[in-house]
Amino acid sequence: MRAELVVVCLWLTGAATSWAQHGGPRLETFRQSRSRRETSRTDGAEGPKTGSPMFKRSPDMTKSPMTKSEQLLRIDDHDFTMRPAFGGPPIPVGVDVQVESLDTISEVDMDFTMTLYLRHYWKDERLAFPSTNNQSMTFDSRLVKKIWVPDMFFVHSKRSFIHDTTTENVMLRVYPDGNVLYSLRVTVTAMCNMDLSRFPLDTQTCSLEIESYAYTDDDLMLYWKKGNESLDTDERISLSQFLIQKFHTTTKLAFYSSTGWYNRLYIHFTLRRHIFFFLLQTYFPATLMVMLSWVSFWIDRRAVPARVPLGITTVLTMSTIITGVNASMPRVSYIKAVDIYLWVSFVFVFLSVIEYAAVNYLSTVQERKERKLRERLPCTCEIGQPDDMAVDPQISGYGTMDFNMTGNYGMPENGGRPDRILAQVALNPQARPRANVNIWIDTHAIDKYSRVLFPGAYVLFNIIYWSIYS
Repeated sequence: MRAELVVVCLWLTGAATSWAQHGGPRLETFRQSRSRRETSRTDGAEGPKTGSPMFKRSPDMTKSPMTKSEQLLRIDDHDFTMRPAFGGPPIPVGVDVQVESLDTISEVDMDFTMTLYLRHYWKDERLAFPSTNNQSMTFDSRLVKKIWVPDMFFVHSKRSFIHDTTTENVMLRVYPDGNVLYSLRVTVTAMCNMDLSRFPLDTQTCSLEIESYAYTDDDLMLYWKKGNESLDTDERISLSQFLIQKFHTTTKLAFYSSTGWYNRLYIHFTLRRHIFFFLLQTYFPATLMVMLSWVSFWIDRRAVPARVPLGITTVLTMSTIITGVNASMPRVSYIKAVDIYLWVSFVFVFLSVIEYAAVNYLSTVQERKERKLRERLPCTCEIGQPDDMAVDPQISGYGTMDFNMTGNYGMPENGGRPDRILAQVALNPQARPRANVNIWIDTHAIDKYSRVLFPGAYVLFNIIYWSIYS
């Protein structure tokens, strides 16, 4: 038994000697190699110098890639379906707006389209986080869906959308003390009740209204963050038909019988219409048509093919101008300034046609009376044939004429002296000695007075019109 124990001890001693000879150097080599790596890393890199910013700067948890934003803001620890400080005083939400563009103003649809940056400012202590350098964190729309934001909407808006190219144009910036900046880029088409009674010499004021949909003034207090300075506009904003005169802001309370009082923010902008376009397209053509209708007053009253088409053409042209203007305007129930001008011009053109109808009718009646009078009175003068008559050289521009038409050129029955052209006709010396006969070619009195009354009345109308509406 003792001999077996001695054999076992000798075997264990030999095995230990063999491990020391083979395994011992490996272990030593591993330890030596680790020691050399640590020594080389320490010797190869210089340590931070005393006073270096890298030595004093401590890591910021807000910029640490190992920390999730949800964990840093403790989003899962709070119920963000409720407003901040729920049950307490109303939370103040400041608003400022930067108008990027004023796209269209439509008189037909009574609306306008505007693109703007809408920014909200409030404080939510639930989003406060520790930070050593007081730097904010900026997020996109993905985090917005997980926290509380004001439920703003545009009152009287027809269409609106948030821009989403290339991503949703939404920005959320959170500060360590819990202050939040929420900004979005939106285009809105809103209603604008326009008064077109002075169109196109009008000035319009439109408003964009912002309001909370769910929270009354007991829960949320909307206000302009910097008063009138809260509204900023791009200097390049311009419109083809309007001149932007003024932008300003106001704040009012809106009451709904079912829900209560709400804070409402207003953005007012005043637009004055450019008149030069309408002068070229509407006023000048209408004025020229009226002046063209006056040309018929200087045309012979017997030139029916000349005067009738001229009057009809001007009337139809005025009708076309009126139709073209009304086609681009809403069907309002009141009279616009341009309607007054166009319809008065149309009346002047129409009266010029009626004037010739009156002249032609009265001339026909007068000729009939003179013909009857000539038939009653016997002719005692010996007058040669028309071929034997020649025009006195003192009067140029007259050839032979039918003397049987002398009845049409007689003096009026009342003995008055109408506006007529004197023609001296020499009779045939074979018939009787040389003599001069005065023949008056009639220009009707209505034409004579119309040449003065029509232009004078139209000039007076223009003076009154532009003095009232300009």
